[in-house]
Amino acid sequence: MLPVVRTAHDFRRACQEARLDGPLALVPTMGYLHEGHTSLMRAARQAAPTVAVTVFVNPTQFGPT
Repeated sequence: MLPVVRTAHDFRRACQEARLDGPLALVPTMGYLHEGHTSLMRAARQAAPTVAVTVFVNPTQFGPT
């Protein structure tokens, strides 16, 4: 299972730990994940041994209402 990090503090810590094993690639996203994001994740995996993906969900756009 992949770890899910929910706070900026925990994300920074996880990135620092991941960098101990080598480069870290980041794929930032917004909203719904789609094939374009998947292709970026594949490219990132070719560039670094560890890939972090951030998913920003705008509450105004994706809120309960």
